[in-house]
Amino acid sequence: MSVLKVIEILANSTSSWEDATRKAVEKASKSVKHIRSVYVQEQSASVKDGQITEFRVNLKVTFEIE
Repeated sequence: MSVLKVIEILANSTSSWEDATRKAVEKASKSVKHIRSVYVQEQSASVKDGQITEFRVNLKVTFEIE
């Protein structure tokens, strides 16, 4: 039987929501082992002078507990 845990992670990128998600998973996987899935719960962006300056994601990361 597997036991799974869910944590919430916030990440940002200057290029895209996909890049922010990718960076979050790469960083989390350095300290959290056995990541099974990622759910993008929320997306937002910062705007300055009519231009998007930062993409933000709020993720739920599911991983197996040993």
